[in-house]
Amino acid sequence: MLLKTFGWSFAITALGLVAAVFYGGWEALGVVAILSVLEISLSFDNAVVNAGILKKMSAFWQKIFLTIGILIAVFGMRLVFPVVIVAITAKLGPIEAVDLSFNQPDRYQELVTDAHPAIASFGGMFLLMIFLDFIFEERDIQWLRWIERPLAKLGKVDMLSVCIALIVLLISAMTFATQAHQHGGGHANKAETVLLAGVAGLITYLIVGGLSSYFENKLEEEEEREHEAEEEARRSGKKVSAVVLSGKAAFFMFLYLEVLDASFSFDGVIGAFAITNNIVLMALGLGIGAMYVRSLTVYLVRQGTLDDYVYLEHGAHYAIGALSVILLVTIQHQINEIITGLVGVVLIAWSFWSSVRRNKALEAGGGDNNSGSKAEVPSGV
Repeated sequence: MLLKTFGWSFAITALGLVAAVFYGGWEALGVVAILSVLEISLSFDNAVVNAGILKKMSAFWQKIFLTIGILIAVFGMRLVFPVVIVAITAKLGPIEAVDLSFNQPDRYQELVTDAHPAIASFGGMFLLMIFLDFIFEERDIQWLRWIERPLAKLGKVDMLSVCIALIVLLISAMTFATQAHQHGGGHANKAETVLLAGVAGLITYLIVGGLSSYFENKLEEEEEREHEAEEEARRSGKKVSAVVLSGKAAFFMFLYLEVLDASFSFDGVIGAFAITNNIVLMALGLGIGAMYVRSLTVYLVRQGTLDDYVYLEHGAHYAIGALSVILLVTIQHQINEIITGLVGVVLIAWSFWSSVRRNKALEAGGGDNNSGSKAEVPSGV
């Protein structure tokens, strides 16, 4: 079962790691491996959400999502999008960006390094908004309760996450401007670029979130119609089967899943810029990770169960928060890419370990594994 479901992912992993070694040696292999783990971790909850929705769709629409959908996800968001970001910020054509990365790596690195403040500001703000919206939301299951409980209460203040993000952006831009002024040179005018790129990142997050909410509402409307039809069939004595969405409902669901996947792809792609600017290594790592997300989605649908590791979503979002801070710091200071990658991996591993402890304790106590009550076993803090 595992080999059948994850076979293509294993094959792509082997090819990708071998390609990384030939391209940049063992260091490149390490970067690709970290990017793969990062992409899987940040998109783990996406796979669970996908599985929960996908199982309600007809076989036809399931095939559409797992074929056309994966082409959009892997080649569109994970492979093309990083190239587009580099091309825009470095003021290159997409083909020229790829050509330079292969044939003139020194020149490519120079251009990307020059454009890095804009990339870091855009990405840092986008990731920061994801983290803030997560941490300020009231939820039943909490991991680091001493942090999450008070912040959830603060989250009742409207637009708090946007206000905090803008304050962080202003501080970053002003600090960058001050340091540039002290050192002189041509970087002084880049404070404005940092500010504009950060605002663009914030706007992008709000647009993606708005689209997700729009399609989610449409999906809920269609599901409600389907359930009304089911209730009508039950009242009339007709045979009632599980609701399987097709037609317009399935189409809205497909669109919703694609927008949702795109939003999760943003954090993986942008987070990757905190680890490396090399679009070849980025494409390899994110491509491998995306394949595992697809396989995991299929596995969860076939098994008919959702994930029991309830703190993984928390760990992934804390990793996103850490990456956002790292990206904003790298506007002025260089941070080793391996260290950056390990921060996210450690946070996710910690949340996984906490989830395992919680599940074992609940089993020992005969508790409900999905409970979010006060009797829930404390996490690893």
